[in-house]
Amino acid sequence: METTKRLQILNMNWPYFILAFVILNLALFFKFLPGSLAGVLPLLIVYGEAFRFIGDRIPIVKDYLGGGSIVVLFGTSAMVMYGLVPDDFAKTCKTFMTGTFINFALAALCCGSIFGMDRKLLIRAAIRYLPCIIGGFILAILFGGAAGLLFGNIFSETTLFISVPIMGGGTSAGAVPLSQMFGEIMQRDVGELLALMTPAVALGNAFAIIAAGLLDRLGKIHPWMTGNGHIMRDEGKQAESEEAKKEEPVTNLSVFAVGMTFAGIFLALGMLIQRFIPSIHAYAWMILLMIVVKVLGILPANIERYCALWFQFFIKNFTNTLLAGLGFGLISLSAVIPALTPSYVIIVAAVVLGAIVGAAVVGWFVGFYPIEAAITAGLCMANMGGSGDIATLGACKRMELMPFAAVSSRLGGALVLIAGSVILSFVL
Repeated sequence: METTKRLQILNMNWPYFILAFVILNLALFFKFLPGSLAGVLPLLIVYGEAFRFIGDRIPIVKDYLGGGSIVVLFGTSAMVMYGLVPDDFAKTCKTFMTGTFINFALAALCCGSIFGMDRKLLIRAAIRYLPCIIGGFILAILFGGAAGLLFGNIFSETTLFISVPIMGGGTSAGAVPLSQMFGEIMQRDVGELLALMTPAVALGNAFAIIAAGLLDRLGKIHPWMTGNGHIMRDEGKQAESEEAKKEEPVTNLSVFAVGMTFAGIFLALGMLIQRFIPSIHAYAWMILLMIVVKVLGILPANIERYCALWFQFFIKNFTNTLLAGLGFGLISLSAVIPALTPSYVIIVAAVVLGAIVGAAVVGWFVGFYPIEAAITAGLCMANMGGSGDIATLGACKRMELMPFAAVSSRLGGALVLIAGSVILSFVL
């Protein structure tokens, strides 16, 4: 009884958490929950913590599949698929995530990660990263095409309609422009091509998230393969961010406001530049600006520190909330399940495996830890863009890798579009 009394969820004794959970769900189902931030965010917090608590106690899931993070994602998504939450709430979550919260989260994660990183290491890592993306892409094409041949598929069709869409950065930034480009060149219906690509993108995203949890487990079994969130291998176990590592108590809470403000400034500047150069996504511009400012030492050290502290605060308090929002609003199990034929599943798994192996091998040769390289340059190419990056890094508990993940999804995804058109020109 004493142990039960001490059990805490969300830093509160469990009866209070249950009470909060029940009240918020009553408000949801009887339709007096505000549809704004004031109502949605608390509900996402309690669902995120509830599923995290469950997932961290399921033996196989917690040891091999990412634990609570994976259960938060797929548990909330399953609730939507089986109608266990009102449709209006799922739509509200989708609007909330795509319209505001995901931008807010990505800005916080990227800003804190970059400004909390050592300047010299940042320069060296950035220069070595592109070869990892290319290595992952090439092996994803080869592995996927080879698996397709085993089931009697034409190599080029597997590449164009399964492998390339998976590696293309999601639906809106990958499958949609690919289907339009292929449709114009091949003179085929764009909707038909999009219908071919969408299941591959959705299933590839699910596999990338699961694979991230497995890679996290692999790192625990073979510690030499991972830097536990630090990508550069030749620094040993030295932290890439001495500032971000410090766990000094924060006595002045206004430092979080400073970090949040500068994250918003860089996001706004990224969106401004995208208006003039729309071919590159605002997130990519945001990251490039952060890197330039960090490398040139433009911001004072204390502001860089505040950005890193804001990042720490965010991942500690809102990671599961973010994953719950993705599950309710953006991760669609109903798009994955119809594609679960044995041959299709094996081909998609082969593509994701190729991305992992290619990025890990090249990453090792350029001085990265293979697991961190596989996650960022491999899995974050195979998932569904920004939301997929958060889900993937959440599953392997490496949110500090967000800048590299975002580069994969945005700049890497743009390179895949170019590669797709080149591959198609050779096929025709």
